[in-house]
Amino acid sequence: MAEYEATRGMPAGSDVVFGVAADVSLINRWLPHGLWVRDSGPNTLEAGGDVVPGEGRHEGLYDVSADQLRVEWGGRDHPGYAGWLQVSDSQSGTSEVTVHISLLDEPVEKTSRSRADEVQGMLEDSLRRLSDEVGARRPG
Repeated sequence: MAEYEATRGMPAGSDVVFGVAADVSLINRWLPHGLWVRDSGPNTLEAGGDVVPGEGRHEGLYDVSADQLRVEWGGRDHPGYAGWLQVSDSQSGTSEVTVHISLLDEPVEKTSRSRADEVQGMLEDSLRRLSDEVGARRPG
């Protein structure tokens, strides 16, 4: 199993950041390039794109826990893929987001450095774009 994680400070409080991060209608603005997601019913999403293994569209599970400021997801038809996003408060009205991806079908010892760098880069770029999206919604 290969696991990846990235953390970034956000320019707003946890309630604002979580609102943006958990909103499926906004999610494609900050997800990795090459991935799209859309709502397909209660606790399910449809996903596709260049970074999704296999052909066509895939169904995923999606769970939002507002009281824990946490979003969790996984592939229904790709059970080897799962992830979570956690928002936490920081100092003086800011917050921090950690995103974690588990690729159960990707053995660590066979994961090339370029593959690990690619996935890590996608996480970091997504958090940068989430921060930009949050900043655009902040008053003032």
